[in-house]
Amino acid sequence: MTMKLNLRIFFTLFLAVFATTLGVGLVVPLLPIYAHTMGANAFQIGLVFGAFSLTRTFFVPLFGRLSDTRGKKPFITIGLLVYVLLSVAYVFSDRVVDLILIRLGQGVASAMILPVAQAYVGEITPQGREGLTMGLFNMALFGGLSGGPILGGMVKDAFGMDTSFLSMASLCLTGFFLCLILLPAEAGVSGRSAGPGRGAPYIHTLKDSNVFGLFAFRLGFTSAIGVIWAFLPLMASTRLGLSGSQIGLVVMINVLISGLLQTPMGFVADRWDKRILVVSGGLLAAGTMLYFPWASSFIHLFAANALLGIAGGISFPAVMALGVIEGRKGDHMGSIMGLLAMAHSLGMLVGPLVAGLLLDASSFSVIFLVSALSLMGGTVIFGLRRKGETVESGRSPLP
Repeated sequence: MTMKLNLRIFFTLFLAVFATTLGVGLVVPLLPIYAHTMGANAFQIGLVFGAFSLTRTFFVPLFGRLSDTRGKKPFITIGLLVYVLLSVAYVFSDRVVDLILIRLGQGVASAMILPVAQAYVGEITPQGREGLTMGLFNMALFGGLSGGPILGGMVKDAFGMDTSFLSMASLCLTGFFLCLILLPAEAGVSGRSAGPGRGAPYIHTLKDSNVFGLFAFRLGFTSAIGVIWAFLPLMASTRLGLSGSQIGLVVMINVLISGLLQTPMGFVADRWDKRILVVSGGLLAAGTMLYFPWASSFIHLFAANALLGIAGGISFPAVMALGVIEGRKGDHMGSIMGLLAMAHSLGMLVGPLVAGLLLDASSFSVIFLVSALSLMGGTVIFGLRRKGETVESGRSPLP
């Protein structure tokens, strides 16, 4: 009997993630400029971004594994509440170190939210519809992150950064109440039987060729994305003199296009070779990163980031669908989504930090070149280690 998608759970998590990421998107693209006004150098700006990913990297595996045995609702709701409190704390920050400390705390809160929500959706996903379901759910993430930058740029230009911070807190609070009131706790969590992968050490899980390939690709791709979020706004502001609204548009187009492609490319991923989609997206993204240093106007930056969004839209639904398939195999969905989130966090940590060091010593051209190489490396590792798919592993034909 084919499992049907639980729409109540799906749409509650969808709306909560959308509200939260919209709030985050309001602020994150403007943080490099905000830190720069406090006197931060390029490496310190990298630390502001890297601090978030540092704690997220450490805590995502813990919360992912615990959510497999203790349920997912407690982690999601607590994480959202902590995010609200830390969003308000931005208003009282007046030093770069304050920004770093707040970002450290938000990294912990984030580890409780998105990967656990993705694991929850993965567990209710019907077999053979992994790409479509996860692609549709990811629209909440990309929709929030695409609308946030342009809205945040407008709010900042009109009312200042404090209003942007309070807007983020309000939207995260909306997500908290949605999950607290509408999200059901998983039935029978305390008595769940242990699957072959449940509770296994992460190093053991990563020895699986399929899982390691996904991990490597996600790490390489997000290290490049981390550079875009941390230093593209700075380049746009200092080199091209773009306004806050223009910078918001440049950042927004990437996640907007990627978000719009999530559902159609998820549909394609359920019917086509997911490996080809992932590799194609990775190669396109690597080529695009090489173009950024040559961009000399708003239109050039806008077009380049749009192309990067297409690359993410092609590859990301297939990556998440493969993650759901692997998580279902070993009955450890939280652990697999935790590993993918850990790869994301490592990329967002290493990318900005390395780029910050390189930028202090060299130029924007160098950091985009290194990012392209990182992307290419992750794509090659995925292509070499990812095993072929079968109908039983998730490519079942759909009516």
